[in-house]
Parts: sequence; structure tokens; C-alpha cells
Amino acid sequence: MVKFAKTFKSFPQQRKKDIPGGLWIKCKKCGEVLYKKSWEESFRVCTKCQYHYPLPSADRIALIADPGSFREIDADLQSCDPLEFEGPKTYKAKLKEDQKATGLKDAVVTGEAQLDGMDIVLGVTDSRFMMGSMGSVVGEKLTRAIERATQRSVPVLLVSGSGGGARMQEGMLSLMQMAKTSAALARHAKAGQLYISILTDPTMAGVLASFASLGDIIIAEPGALIGFTGPRVIEQTIRQKLPEGFQRSEFLLDHGLIDKIVPRAEIKPTLSQVVGQLCG
Repeated sequence: MVKFAKTFKSFPQQRKKDIPGGLWIKCKKCGEVLYKKSWEESFRVCTKCQYHYPLPSADRIALIADPGSFREIDADLQSCDPLEFEGPKTYKAKLKEDQKATGLKDAVVTGEAQLDGMDIVLGVTDSRFMMGSMGSVVGEKLTRAIERATQRSVPVLLVSGSGGGARMQEGMLSLMQMAKTSAALARHAKAGQLYISILTDPTMAGVLASFASLGDIIIAEPGALIGFTGPRVIEQTIRQKLPEGFQRSEFLLDHGLIDKIVPRAEIKPTLSQVVGQLCG
């Protein structure tokens, strides 16, 4: 028998190239691994399951308004601490924390803009700031924006992404904003002006129970959670299993609460068509 000697050549070990972190994300709904740049270019929508992630207010404005047309109003308004709210974290501390993290003064950005050359007033709540909850500043800014639209006789478009409802740290002052924004919209409607409400994931509680559900036309993104109280709380209260997809956009469209479901990439042409037909 012939014996073959095994010889091994020693190769110098090559160092693996460092791969920068943050290039990929995993879809929290379907588990697909997504290239972050492509995900951002698709407006933060999963390219596999079409899950619509929350969108920061600046990106939402860029998605709707014509480039360079948005002029922010009431940018310096910020909440005080009327109840001197304590707890694990004080209200003042939470406000400062979210202001630093988001670069916003509060949970809504409002301003004048153009949509395919048509004048509009636009407001966008941002879920990154205290879950987009509505305190006195959010209510005041939205009311001023609606009143500005009424004075200028232009449509008002409000995008809601508020999972926090009315802001408990401001007590009754927060709940008052539900009536204040609703009254401003009633005056806007009486003046014969258009209001379009765009609901995103999530739109809940006091926000839905006031301005978000009062649109002449209500549009929602696919799969958005929309309701007053979350499905888990409802199930625990009534001790019954809720229908599949309860409180999601598709369920609410079937039951008449909203008028249309529009994917994020199609929102600007859809809004432009509606505003052009009704206000052109």
C-alpha cells in the first residue's frame, strides 16, 4: 500500500473586513432582513410584507408637500408643567428627553405648504415624541393651523400618528384640546372648506375621538391600528375574542369608519387628486 504524506501549506490569515453596523434591519412583522438604505428609500415600508413603519414628521412632510414649499408655523410653542407631574420620571424630564431625542419642541409640526402647486395647511403628529400624545401645545398648534386654513380658504390636511391619546400629565388641559380642535374644524366646515384626515399606525384614544375622525375624507395607511381603546383591553373587558384584524385599517374600511386605504408611496398623488377635484 502506498502511503501519501499529507502536507499542509500555511497561508497567512486574512483579516476580515469590518462591516459597518446599522446597514440592515429586520422587519418586526415578517422577519425579513432589509437593506436599510432601500427601506428608507421605500418610505420605511417593508418590501416583502408591506408593513408601514412609523415615519418621522419631517419625512412625512417631505412625502406630501412640494419640495421647499413647507413653512412651519408656531414652531416655538412648548409645553409647561401645569400639574407639576411627578412619578418615575417627571413631566419636565420627559419633555426634555424627547426634545433632545427628536429635535422637536412637542409632538406635532404644523405649517403652510403646497401640494402639486395647490395651497394647503399641513399638520403632522410624531409618535416619537411621547407617543404623539396630545397636550395643550399639540391642541393649540392644531387649532391655530385649522384657523389659518379657514382664514385663507384653503384645505387642511392632518396626519395622525398618535398612540398616546390625550396626555395624562396635563390632566383636564389635555382633554380640553379634544373640544378645541373639534370646534375649530366645525368652523372650518361651516366656512365650506375641506379637511382631509390621514390616519397612520397607531391612531388611538383622544386623538381619534376628536380631530382625527372628523375629516370630510378619512384616509388610512394599510394595517394601521385605529381605535379608542386597544384590542387587548377590550378583550379583557368584554371577555370575548375579537374578530381577526379588529381595529386595523382594512376592518374599519369594511365597517365604514374610513373612506380609503392608501399605501404610503401613493399618498401624495391621491391627496393631490382629491384636493384638485374638490377645491380646484
